[in-house]
Amino acid sequence: MSRTGRAAVVGRRPAAAALALLLLLTAACGSRLPESAFGSGGSAPDLATDTGVTAQEIRVGIITSLTSPVGGETFAGPHFGALAFFRALADRGGLHGRTVRLLTCDDGGSGLGNRDCVHRLVDQEKVFALVAGSVLDYAGAPYVDAHQVPDVGGQPIGTAYDRWPHLFSIYGSASPRDGRTVGWDGVLYQSTEIYRFFKERLGARSAAVVSYNQADSARYARQLEEGLRAEGYRVLSLSVDLALPGFQTVAAALKADGTELLFDAMDSRGNAALCQALDAAGVRLSAKVTNVQNWSEAVRTDYRDSPNCRNNLWATSESRNYEDTGHPSVAEFRAGMARYYPEREDQLSAWELEGWAAARWLTDAMDSCGTALTRACVERFMNRTEPYDAHGLLVPTDFTPQPRPTGPTLACLNAARWQDGAFGGRGGWVTQVPDLASACYDVPQLPYRP
Repeated sequence: MSRTGRAAVVGRRPAAAALALLLLLTAACGSRLPESAFGSGGSAPDLATDTGVTAQEIRVGIITSLTSPVGGETFAGPHFGALAFFRALADRGGLHGRTVRLLTCDDGGSGLGNRDCVHRLVDQEKVFALVAGSVLDYAGAPYVDAHQVPDVGGQPIGTAYDRWPHLFSIYGSASPRDGRTVGWDGVLYQSTEIYRFFKERLGARSAAVVSYNQADSARYARQLEEGLRAEGYRVLSLSVDLALPGFQTVAAALKADGTELLFDAMDSRGNAALCQALDAAGVRLSAKVTNVQNWSEAVRTDYRDSPNCRNNLWATSESRNYEDTGHPSVAEFRAGMARYYPEREDQLSAWELEGWAAARWLTDAMDSCGTALTRACVERFMNRTEPYDAHGLLVPTDFTPQPRPTGPTLACLNAARWQDGAFGGRGGWVTQVPDLASACYDVPQLPYRP
């Protein structure tokens, strides 16, 4: 989900949430998790101005695959980040005198459950907007779009945010999003800034990609390999059995090859097992590269049996490191999480920060309308050409449609490395670039069909 530095996305890293590609769906619970009304105070506006807006409140929905087949924490981060933001907003008195009332729904990680959540929130609860969605199968997206419900800051696991005009992913988009086809007539583009970054930063020239012998995993791996080769890497492709992965064989192959960088198309459990095999075999990498979904405190426990591999873990994203508390917006996020969800201290993640940023984005869009809050006004804010950065939390981005890519495009990223000795010995993710606008590269745009 690559973003261009000029803010109009052209490239898009394919399938950042590799877990979503690898596992079967289960039946949905479709249950709505009630939240108390957030926000109060101030003088209430005189009129109900749109669906989900009354003189006293704004109803906003969040759909999350909290009980998905890939585990309860996999998609939970954006959910809690957004809830924390709106609770903080409540403590500041709400928005122009209105309460922001959060209505949440767990879709169980299935398309059927997602449609049920969409109908509950859109038809029954009459929400004004959706925010910070993180779901395994966004089957209800066409219904959301048909009812012109703004969906702001969702995690683009599939292709819905590259198709429907009323859906706005956390990473922006430059594709037409006309509702007819995904991307440009069914074609999306991945950019290669991640591979360029490691080539220039670490001098790496060789890489390996490990995948399961499963169709979606193999497809994602091929896209990784294509991007690496476009940047001039020598690439070793390795596949393991999904049911009985032989990671010892992989470790031996990597050691014999002298591989510098390791990428994968596997789930977190597979990655942890692979790292154990790498440590046991004495494999030394320049970097074990993971994605934003795995940029989390869970690394502390998931990789406890493979400390050497853990200290070679790098993650990339288009959002700021949640450890960078010297930045005021990160400090605000951390204070909000500590106040409202202190029990989640050991589950902090980049996705949690991005959920907070999504809530900030929707709130800034609603705030731009004053008391005359309407969906059309919110979407004018979302569709403006001025890049948005969530008060410094995101690489600046927008939703301005661009022509089909024909050449290199400027793309930026953030990167961090796990270090056990950092932060006074506590350990954590240490940012590896000076700022969000400092690691930017003119890189190729590689077409692919999702």
